[in-house]
Amino acid sequence: MHKHICYLASGAGRRFGESEENKLLYPLAGKALYLHGLERLTEIVAKREDCTLTVISRYDEIRRQAAKMGIDAIDSPESEKGLSYTIRAAMEHLQAVPDSDFVVFVVADQPYWTEASFLRLLDTATPDTQTARLCYGIRQGNPVLFSLRLRNALLALEGDHGGRALCETYGCKQIQASNPQELWDIDTKQDLTKSI
Repeated sequence: MHKHICYLASGAGRRFGESEENKLLYPLAGKALYLHGLERLTEIVAKREDCTLTVISRYDEIRRQAAKMGIDAIDSPESEKGLSYTIRAAMEHLQAVPDSDFVVFVVADQPYWTEASFLRLLDTATPDTQTARLCYGIRQGNPVLFSLRLRNALLALEGDHGGRALCETYGCKQIQASNPQELWDIDTKQDLTKSI
């Protein structure tokens, strides 16, 4: 059972400010926001033979950087229409992967999850797992893992909806983060100044 990690780096960032700005390129602690999660994932995958990593992005600069890092990157030109389009691009990329495998969606604007929590999430991928996600207490968060037996349901998502409804429908294993900051995402420029 392989885990296919899809790094979703296509968000429109409408709450971030000027509509033409790409929040994922803004600096956080000295480097572009999206690089925090991507570098951590690269290190994890280098140590795990059961994992692959693909960047899904509509931004040329992010795909070029991924390629420089030796990471597969695919274009998702319709992502500005909503999260479901980014997920669909990822699922189409994985169309030849067996249903016994898993897909893990990691969002690029959530930089504070830890390797320890992510490894616990990966380790929930057993034959009886349908979905699993990182959370803190009752707060639901990302990353999220799905069995590829749910492939058709993921492809059927519409608009700006992710897999939350599937987690509720099919039962979701809750992986507790070590602190609430692991679930923080960067929605505004002010969020870039938050410290943990």
